[in-house]
Amino acid sequence: MSSADDVGQVDFVYPSSIEVLLESDVDGLLDAPEKPSKVTSSDRLERAFLEIVEFRRAHGRAPDSQTRSIAERKLGARLDGILANEEKIAALKHLDEFGLLDVPEAPSSIDDLLKGDDFDLLGDESGLLDVSDLPVRRQHFDTGDVARRKPAHDFEQFEPLFKRKHAELREGTSRLLPYPGMTHIVPGAFFVLNGVMLFIAEVGETEYKRTTVRENKRERLRCIFENGTESSMYRQSLGIRLGDEDGQIVAEAQLPEILNDDEVSGHIYVLRSLSKDPQISEMKDLHKIGFSRDAVEKRIKNAEKSPTYLMAPVEIVADYTAYNVKISALENLLHRVFAEVRLDITQSDRKGRDYDPSEWFIVPRSVIDQAVELIIAGGIVDYVYDSSSRSLRRRR
Repeated sequence: MSSADDVGQVDFVYPSSIEVLLESDVDGLLDAPEKPSKVTSSDRLERAFLEIVEFRRAHGRAPDSQTRSIAERKLGARLDGILANEEKIAALKHLDEFGLLDVPEAPSSIDDLLKGDDFDLLGDESGLLDVSDLPVRRQHFDTGDVARRKPAHDFEQFEPLFKRKHAELREGTSRLLPYPGMTHIVPGAFFVLNGVMLFIAEVGETEYKRTTVRENKRERLRCIFENGTESSMYRQSLGIRLGDEDGQIVAEAQLPEILNDDEVSGHIYVLRSLSKDPQISEMKDLHKIGFSRDAVEKRIKNAEKSPTYLMAPVEIVADYTAYNVKISALENLLHRVFAEVRLDITQSDRKGRDYDPSEWFIVPRSVIDQAVELIIAGGIVDYVYDSSSRSLRRRR
């Protein structure tokens, strides 16, 4: 990506599984009603849970968050998140006809409690319970279920990796993006959790844990932290923490390689108005997001004669070339993400006819770049734009 002051000519390769992204659009981001009714967070939660109920009705079992089926894995991860939140369980109990939200029986012993810690919630990630400085006490057994941070005995092997990754962030060859989902927790990945960078060194063998509701699959990770410690938390536990605590992934800045047989679909462009009208020129971060099948320069010719461009010349600040995708769907998706900050203004054309421009948004250029990156990663439907913080945040 180029800086906000330069034109960003970017080749934008949409993921081959666009159908998966469209199917995962549980909140209707790709729908474009003329006057969409306001959907409350409660409505959205119930709608999401009813999809899980329908899956249980059709398949006779709860969805699995670790399956290779993307659609089922998304439902399984959603159910895991609901089960980890008592308020959501209470709000959805009236819809739970199959007992998906039933709470397991209380453990009868400490051993049962530790063995039933599916989300690794009892792990001492902060190190507050570290008793290594106390006198050694004979221990008869160790269940191995609790993930505690401890010094990484071979940290000298990983320290250069952290230094290199920080250098890439400074140089711009890597960038920080919002956590895109558990499918990205793989060996070799870097994340930032509560300001500390971590590296996924290993993913252990799959363990199977049966509860009163279903059988869960989970995998231990070897997470190396840049402060010289390591942890063996479960993949699902790390995913929940990254999602709930606004974690970030360290991603390469360059986009995927373009293949010879890829077909150009068009251009998603971002424009800045050069209007001298004070009510336009004084608006900070006012951008037009649109699409064109032809060159953008050709599309914006004579912009000063069109209310679509606010009856003024415009400047191209970004030009994403899209391949193998319905370009209007991408434009609509971006418009829905930033719908809350759409410009509300009426313009008149040269014949005196009123016109309401619908493609102008008050949003920082860097956030538009992030939204495009999330589209590439397939995770944009899990994020909303927060106008108060002027940033994308994960849906709760």
